[in-house]
Amino acid sequence: MRRAIIVCSHFIVAAASASAQDIRGLENCTAEKQMERRTGCLQSNVEFLQQEIRKAATESRQKLGLAEKEIAAASREIALAHKELAALKDTLGKMQAKLDELQKAKKDGK
Repeated sequence: MRRAIIVCSHFIVAAASASAQDIRGLENCTAEKQMERRTGCLQSNVEFLQQEIRKAATESRQKLGLAEKEIAAASREIALAHKELAALKDTLGKMQAKLDELQKAKKDGK
């Protein structure tokens, strides 16, 4: 827990020193003079950041799930296209053989 507070305080100091880059929901704990209030402020910031991380993780999982579904659908479409292409090549091969046969018969008939 102490490590999280230290990391959070470093994050806050870095954010505060940046040119007016505020993170909505975070409090400036360096303004607090009493250690108990500062600790409570830091703990509140840690909880807020953990909540934001959970939200981001949930959104990422949802986006990943959607992407996986899209990839699976695209894979099925590709497999179907390969089957259709193979069938077309087979049909084309048969038609070419029949054409060759007809041309040979025509040459033989002359």
